[in-house]
Amino acid sequence: MAAMWLLRTLLPLAPFARRMRHGMTLGVRAIAIGADRRVLLVRHTYSPGWHLPGGGVDVGETAVEAARRELLEETNTRAIGPLELHGVFFNPPVGGRDHVVCFRVPRFEMGPLPAPTYEIAEVGAFLIDALPETVTPATHRRLQEVASGAAPDDCW
Repeated sequence: MAAMWLLRTLLPLAPFARRMRHGMTLGVRAIAIGADRRVLLVRHTYSPGWHLPGGGVDVGETAVEAARRELLEETNTRAIGPLELHGVFFNPPVGGRDHVVCFRVPRFEMGPLPAPTYEIAEVGAFLIDALPETVTPATHRRLQEVASGAAPDDCW
């Protein structure tokens, strides 16, 4: 009898527990390249190298909303009009179930570059053909795809 009660009580929790152990994570990145061919990049306080602005998709938020929010929070840049999907990428080093949705931001309005925060050490705008040496490999690949018009790779 106690075993049956325990089974009826715990069984409904199984899908939640599975999600906690095996849930997919979803992140976004924004590629904002101005008319001057400068691309916005950020340097985090917790991870080496220069990255595309972005972050995690919050509960109840679409990937587009997350990309717009992260671009604004990290670089003080507001996306204007629709974003363009560059690709959806598998990111195996992050738990084996992580995916990154990468958007091109065709039109945007930059405010003053923000001061460093606990998360963002620095924001920079670099010529797409003169990127810093410490740009991350994934960021470099995405920018090469955009610059050359090549089809995106499947992996981040």
